[in-house]
Amino acid sequence: MERIRAVLVDIDGVLTVSWKALPGTVSALEQLRGAGLHVALVTNNTSRTRAAIASRLADLDFPVGAEDILTAPAATAAYLREHFPGARCLLLNSGDVRDDLPGVTLVEEGDADVVVLGGAGAEFGYEALNRIFRQLQRGARLVSMHRNLYWRTEGGLDLDTGAFLEGLERAARTEAEVTGKPAPAFFASALAHLDADASEALMIGDDIESDVLAAQRSGITGVLVRTGKYLPETHRAASGTPDHVLDSFADLPALLALLAGGGGTPRRGHAPRAQDQEEF
Repeated sequence: MERIRAVLVDIDGVLTVSWKALPGTVSALEQLRGAGLHVALVTNNTSRTRAAIASRLADLDFPVGAEDILTAPAATAAYLREHFPGARCLLLNSGDVRDDLPGVTLVEEGDADVVVLGGAGAEFGYEALNRIFRQLQRGARLVSMHRNLYWRTEGGLDLDTGAFLEGLERAARTEAEVTGKPAPAFFASALAHLDADASEALMIGDDIESDVLAAQRSGITGVLVRTGKYLPETHRAASGTPDHVLDSFADLPALLALLAGGGGTPRRGHAPRAQDQEEF
């Protein structure tokens, strides 16, 4: 494996849970920055704009700016501009991300050319979902920012868009075009943003399928963390095996030090010795 130059990091469940920093994550990100690694925060979060996410993370002392964050809404906007220029788009999303959808025509009434699903929340009630179902029956295309089934909050796991998306796909006999993780184009965009090849990059996430295995299929080294939405049963039933498994993002600098030194792979879920953490 070539030396790691770029690190892609999920946010929810990896750096934070319910917008509270997980132990050791601020320090670990500072170490990555200090080592000169290129870092991008790649998230399927659809409730906040890039600027709002950066502001919230900065309040928690994470060394990031809006330019470091790549979101599913931003990827969706690029996809819609390229594939459906000028289309009338009906958006169902929990949170206001219109600032990250430049060049997209959003409509509130009438027929839509494209139905766009963002993140699930109270807005995903029967009336809204049935309206989307009818639009799909009329021939509207279905685009989803992601198909995550759930995410981790302080109160436990909450349902996400994927739980509703699968029902819509089956009922309307259609298949959504997914623009965020795990879409290969999303990872390609992140690599282009960091000017890095897949062989030089590492992706760390708490979702074994959408974060880790999807990145590995794009040639990126995958690291699964046992925080956030991680569940042992999901890990066991996964469609593949992560390249590395750590207890926390806080253990990542030690793993990178070991890899840079040619030390091989640490035991699954265990960080290397403290002396291995000095430089990477």
